[in-house]
Amino acid sequence: MYDMSFNSRGSEISSSSMSTTRSLSEISETETIRLGLDLVSAARRNVRFLRAVDDSQWLHQKPVVIEAIRRYDELWMPLLSDLSVGSTPPMILPPLDVEWVWFCHTLNPVSYRKYCEAKFSKLIGKPTIFDEENEEYALMRCREIWVRRYPNDPFENEDDSGSTNPVSVNQELLLEVTKHRFLYSKFSEPYRSEIVYLIAARQRYKGFLYMLKRSTDVCSPLVPASDILLMWLTHQSYPTIYAEDSKEVEGDLEKVVPIRGTATKKEVEETKNLWERTFDQPYEKAGGGIVLESEVTSVKPPVYWDVSDTDFNSKYKSTHPRFLLEVCVFVRLRAKMKAMQEQVKRDNLRLRVVRCHRELKLDKTVSSFSYTSWQKAWHLYCEFGTKGIIFELRRHGGGYCFKGSSLQDTVTFHWNDLLRAPSLTLEREVDQQVKIITSITPPAQAPYLLKCVPDRVTDDSGAMISDVILKMNQYRPQEGRWLSRTVLDHAGRECFVVRIRVGEGFWRRGGEIPSIVKWEDRIIEIREGSWSYVAGSIGRAPERVVGTATPKEPPEQWKAAWYFSTGDELLLRWGSSISMSGLGFCLRSQATESTAKLLTGRRMQYRMRKDKSEYYNERSRNEEEVTEEDDEEEGFVTLVRFTEDDPDGRATALLNWKLLAVEFLPEEDAVFVLLLCISMLRSISDMKKEDVGGLLIRRRLKEAKIGTRDWGSVVLHPSSSSLSISSPYLQPWYWNAKAVMASDSAADHITKQPAFTYSPEEGGDKLYKRGIFTQNLVWF
Repeated sequence: MYDMSFNSRGSEISSSSMSTTRSLSEISETETIRLGLDLVSAARRNVRFLRAVDDSQWLHQKPVVIEAIRRYDELWMPLLSDLSVGSTPPMILPPLDVEWVWFCHTLNPVSYRKYCEAKFSKLIGKPTIFDEENEEYALMRCREIWVRRYPNDPFENEDDSGSTNPVSVNQELLLEVTKHRFLYSKFSEPYRSEIVYLIAARQRYKGFLYMLKRSTDVCSPLVPASDILLMWLTHQSYPTIYAEDSKEVEGDLEKVVPIRGTATKKEVEETKNLWERTFDQPYEKAGGGIVLESEVTSVKPPVYWDVSDTDFNSKYKSTHPRFLLEVCVFVRLRAKMKAMQEQVKRDNLRLRVVRCHRELKLDKTVSSFSYTSWQKAWHLYCEFGTKGIIFELRRHGGGYCFKGSSLQDTVTFHWNDLLRAPSLTLEREVDQQVKIITSITPPAQAPYLLKCVPDRVTDDSGAMISDVILKMNQYRPQEGRWLSRTVLDHAGRECFVVRIRVGEGFWRRGGEIPSIVKWEDRIIEIREGSWSYVAGSIGRAPERVVGTATPKEPPEQWKAAWYFSTGDELLLRWGSSISMSGLGFCLRSQATESTAKLLTGRRMQYRMRKDKSEYYNERSRNEEEVTEEDDEEEGFVTLVRFTEDDPDGRATALLNWKLLAVEFLPEEDAVFVLLLCISMLRSISDMKKEDVGGLLIRRRLKEAKIGTRDWGSVVLHPSSSSLSISSPYLQPWYWNAKAVMASDSAADHITKQPAFTYSPEEGGDKLYKRGIFTQNLVWF
């Protein structure tokens, strides 16, 4: 964590003049400092640069770092000094390793200035190049100059032997580079590059400087929130501009912004209090929080938000991207409410969403809030489709029960209004009693969420087995029998239909009986789109087939094998143990750009913490509790891809083959993930000779109505005190998957199949049990 402090002799304004608060949006450059840099464009470029550094694993090996420091110190800086005209640097950019060292060095302005003046008698700046095409041209031009000047030193860092003597390296530079190794992790959320977010961050940075300029009684360093920190570091990374701009604040660069290692809780609280006194707003906001180093591991965001350059699934018209935004709500009571203590005790504040998740009702007693300072009431993540949040002030007659409370007033914050608001923040009052400030981040694409639900048996053409279809076909018997599953997205929309072939032939009333197809013909196919309903819930599957899985003879020591239309091959086996240790996978991919691996359980970003008490609701001792780790992870499989940029692997999907639910990044193929999930369930059911995932169900189970408690639409942050009363639907689905995926049927279809009555034309249990649990012995 970085802290800021300013030397008190640079400011002549007393702290008593801060009694009148200012609106953050009213702060002008004459009241703070003139910014000689397009901070929005520069910050966007820096986030992109930090991501490239983070992705380049080779860059962080010690021999490479040492060589990069040598190249920076002996080659790049002398070259740049010679080409600079006065304080104006040439429009060239160095190779990545050198630029990384340069960037880290500039984040210590005092050290960088001393270094430049000692070696070159002037402060050397950085060119303002923000466009990617111009960056590429500047890099190419630098290469040409470099090759002419240093013919014996390659432009790219090719030293990975470790032969460089560590003693000869600039130890101060080595310390700076090492210290900033994981800097990108502070700004890795995808919304950090959004223009509207960066504009808001720039205004908050100016407000931070304004606050410092007016404060003479600051005894300890002030701690920048993450959005302000991004602007501050970006400003520093352009040394000559930063030195010129900061003179208006302090006049002496060495006394302006010393960097310290770790912030204390006291320093954070002092910064928050000073900000509130200056602007009458909470210092923290969505996308602009402060996490102490001691809290990094204990307070983990509940959603995995990664930057995806491309959405592989945009080619499927039936898939709809999912967008998330972070929301922070702060509350403070009006001072006049002090005289109305009895009324305050009977009031409570309720949070709901405008659209989706109608069951969501988060209550807090009004008396729990302060009259003097802003308190964080809720911290959550919402899908953009929720439209906004509503606050209701409710009053109950007495006691501690909110049942039967009467509505006093409501206020609404719509996401679109917040996106147009200064600093992405709005303030509202409820019944002239409670002041509420809500802030958001720009919506950014989040992982896809899909689940498969049972549906009716279909024939070879994709039509459901029904008298309705029979009549439409002029009573010509329907040929073939396929188990069907409908794929629903996060909003309950149908996007794919999965079919598993089981039987062939016609089934006439009292006549012929379809036969079981051969094992190699029991294919799985995925069709893109939704059912075409012709009468109620009876319809036809979409025509376009976008993926298939074909069973094949497994190699020795494997029990099942599938060949996918994507060019991948899946091998499975199940040992004698009933635990997850007996389950084995092997994924062979035809792709040349990456290799994929399947890991049993929830791994990497999906891994569960050992201390579940921080995340789960307290469960009664009388309820069944899972004690074995293998049992907890049963059904979960993590898909990890290895590329040149990610040699250690990157999890791109989490599957639960038992519940047929998946979460995957936009860069992962939905059809491939679904094929994996269905093939696993199909094979494991056969190997265990047990309907472990409800494959024999041949009716659509009663689902929760769309908008009732949509999974993934609202997720509470673990730091929110409301977590103790939250339902599984306010947590990531894989924290309590069984509860989230359970249907509204009276019986849980995972543990007990509902008592459905199937028509003779669909085929009895014997047909489907033989089609699922018995392999054709042609292989053996």
